[in-house]
Amino acid sequence: MSIWFGDISRQSLAQVARGGFADRIGVRLSDIGADYLQATLEVTPDLHQPYGVLHGGVSAALAETVGSVAANLCIDPERFMCLGQELNANHLRAVSGGRVTATARPFHIGHRSQVWGIEIRDERERLICVSRLTLAVVARGAAAT
Repeated sequence: MSIWFGDISRQSLAQVARGGFADRIGVRLSDIGADYLQATLEVTPDLHQPYGVLHGGVSAALAETVGSVAANLCIDPERFMCLGQELNANHLRAVSGGRVTATARPFHIGHRSQVWGIEIRDERERLICVSRLTLAVVARGAAAT
């Protein structure tokens, strides 16, 4: 059984997170399953910290992007939106190149909050970063006040 609100196809994912910061750094939504969403990112020198490895802030941005998009795909977008409240990221392994893949799976999908776990892995399936994202589910219009 799928957790998603409505029908989301792999083909339509490409348009979901276009524009903005995530698009600028190269985040690409890549796969969706019954209970997960994936995004990929090419690790380039532009995304390195001063010591030549992927910046932890980029890993955090990748985690928040895939988790936030996933959360918003679980609700009625005409009535609600999910906004990040807290992100925890543990950086476990350095990576300096190649592609990383972030997989978001829910711990909790509630009416007022959602909690997602995100694992970022390298091309050899080694765990690079593990994150937990908490989001508030708010009524549309209430977010602006």
